Amino acid sequence: MHSLATSVSEVPLPSFRVLGTRVNAIQIPDAIAWIERQIQTREATRYVAVTGMHGVMESNRDEEFRAVLDAADLVVPDGMPLVWVGRARGYNLQRRVYGPELMATFCRETGALYRHFFYGGAPGVPEHLAEVLQKRWGIHIAGTYSPPFRSLTDQDKAEVIARIQEAAPDILWVGLSTPKQERWMYEYRDKLDVPVMLGVGAAFDLNTGRLKQAPQWMRENGLEWLFRLLAEPRRLWRRYLICGSLFVWNVLLESTRIKRFD
Repeated sequence: MHSLATSVSEVPLPSFRVLGTRVNAIQIPDAIAWIERQIQTREATRYVAVTGMHGVMESNRDEEFRAVLDAADLVVPDGMPLVWVGRARGYNLQRRVYGPELMATFCRETGALYRHFFYGGAPGVPEHLAEVLQKRWGIHIAGTYSPPFRSLTDQDKAEVIARIQEAAPDILWVGLSTPKQERWMYEYRDKLDVPVMLGVGAAFDLNTGRLKQAPQWMRENGLEWLFRLLAEPRRLWRRYLICGSLFVWNVLLESTRIKRFD
């Protein structure tokens, strides 16, 4: 099981816990610097969970998934509610580490320095994403793969591993949505020779324009959930209306020390 403290050359990053889930108190520049260190040292396969309210609630509900997040080498605050909790705990978090922005910023700042592999999305989506990012910032494409909409067989898994190993990427972007992408990275972390894997969810669709992003003022003020709910009410109503309300209630209980979520 990997952790930020596994490397003697690495100083653990600051973190806080939300309903028992560890969240690293960092920003996008910190995350990019950390990713580049892992690529340069190539000590092990690290994985990054880009987590918001949904991931924390899944972790709170499912002990197995909490173990998956706890094993992540980096858990970044993708949602403004986590940023607000971090601020209340004394951390200077100005903005969230938004998955699509993290991907775009990393590609813009590093250009062709590293080899990228895109795993996830509907057929044609990872190829389209690779093309968009390559044209925009000149990144080096190692490979793409759109998995079938079913559980992978042992043969499928062997083929995926062989394909990624042959491509030899420096960074593997995983777009399967939470909690599926985190479970995937946890399963494959010891089977792949890839310095860094990142679960970025809807970044595949957002960075190709398949999904429309909320206006920046909504994203920066914790209202993206409302924009996405109005765009996909049937799929997202439970996540935002029920889980969101429960998240706020539980954070209130935790903050007032009425209930512990260890």
